[in-house]
Amino acid sequence: MTPTPETIASAVASEQTAKGLPPLDQWHPELSGDMDLTITRDGQWMYQGEPIAREATVRLFTTILRREEDGHYYLVTPVEKWRIRVEDTPLLAHGLTVSGEGEQQVVSVITNAGETLEVGPEHPLEVGSYEQTGEPRPVIQVRHGVEARLVTSAFYDLADLAEERELAGTRVYGVTSHKKFWEIGPSG
Repeated sequence: MTPTPETIASAVASEQTAKGLPPLDQWHPELSGDMDLTITRDGQWMYQGEPIAREATVRLFTTILRREEDGHYYLVTPVEKWRIRVEDTPLLAHGLTVSGEGEQQVVSVITNAGETLEVGPEHPLEVGSYEQTGEPRPVIQVRHGVEARLVTSAFYDLADLAEERELAGTRVYGVTSHKKFWEIGPSG
């Protein structure tokens, strides 16, 4: 029997660490099945076709979500693992901010689950593109294979920060964060 979001939330609540993150890397239960939960491209978490009403449940689910080598996303508890559907990325990133200057600059975003991520080695930024349209697909790694896609306004804010550099003989645009240059697109 497929659990409800509430039963999963109560099973995980006691396992959270001081940082608020459960020890997901230590949990390896067998697949329990497919759950009728979809994360839409616009960031809505839908259970059986209806939005999950409790924001606290969605925030908790973001801490027990991982993407495995098979490319699928799973909600994982100590004893259960449920495959879910994700239309694009499970999280969205907005509210881009910048602190510091030059090599000391740090670029941050806030996910739609309220988590602040700093672009850097722990949360790398990658700008790919959608196959169908070629439009940019800027994502930041969250953890356990989960990505947050920068919403359009955050990507425009990122583009406003961009500087041109030469990398491997090619002119590119990018931004510096945590002493690293993150490429966001070709020059010209």
